[in-house]
Amino acid sequence: MTESKVAVVTGGSSGIGRATALGLSRAGYRVAICGRRTDALEAVNAELRDGLAYTCDVTNPDEVAGFFSAIDERFGRLDVVFNNAGRGAPATSFGDLDVDIWRQMIDTNLNGAFYVAREAFRRMRDQTPQGGRIINNGSISAYTPRPGAGPYNASKHAITGLTKTISLDGRPFNIACGQIDIGNVATDMTSGMSAGVPQANGTMMPEPTFAIEHLVDALLYMAGLPLEANVQFMTVMATKMPYIGRG
Repeated sequence: MTESKVAVVTGGSSGIGRATALGLSRAGYRVAICGRRTDALEAVNAELRDGLAYTCDVTNPDEVAGFFSAIDERFGRLDVVFNNAGRGAPATSFGDLDVDIWRQMIDTNLNGAFYVAREAFRRMRDQTPQGGRIINNGSISAYTPRPGAGPYNASKHAITGLTKTISLDGRPFNIACGQIDIGNVATDMTSGMSAGVPQANGTMMPEPTFAIEHLVDALLYMAGLPLEANVQFMTVMATKMPYIGRG
């Protein structure tokens, strides 16, 4: 029964994180969210049925450990983690990339995902009954890059390796790990797509988006499977976005 299950959503104060946290709560999960903006987190937490909001920067492993300790104290176990926190950067040609931007992107999108997954893995391995599910937020950029997005592309490709590693190392402990790769879901971050997005041929072209409730439905399906089954990779995308074939 989902009423007794505990779900974690990182980057839970807005966008995809907010929508999935609310969707998990409506489905009966007790939900813990984290993010850097306390006011925004508390606003989301007020809409959760049985929630926990914790201010946390996922690039700081000590803060991530504190978040999971708070989950231990409040809920006593952990069933599902949506490893969602991430960031983007302005489009920049590879030779002009700033080293600090590169480091910040890798620190959030990859290192942060590792810190969260490691804490979750430890608890799922050690709790009774053993096991749980980790779902990493990949991106279509995890396998097909956009131009001018070197740090984002590299970090998301690395998430695929992280997902496979967790899946393999989690087998003895009943830990399932999957990845949801999202293409152009409608959020504040993608609102500018209607004005044009850089394409591989050097042009700018508007791109379609899709409603976030369809992403939430997909995430709920992945989360709700019994641990004997796993969606290893799922792509959810705007049907007409320039991705398949030549666009």
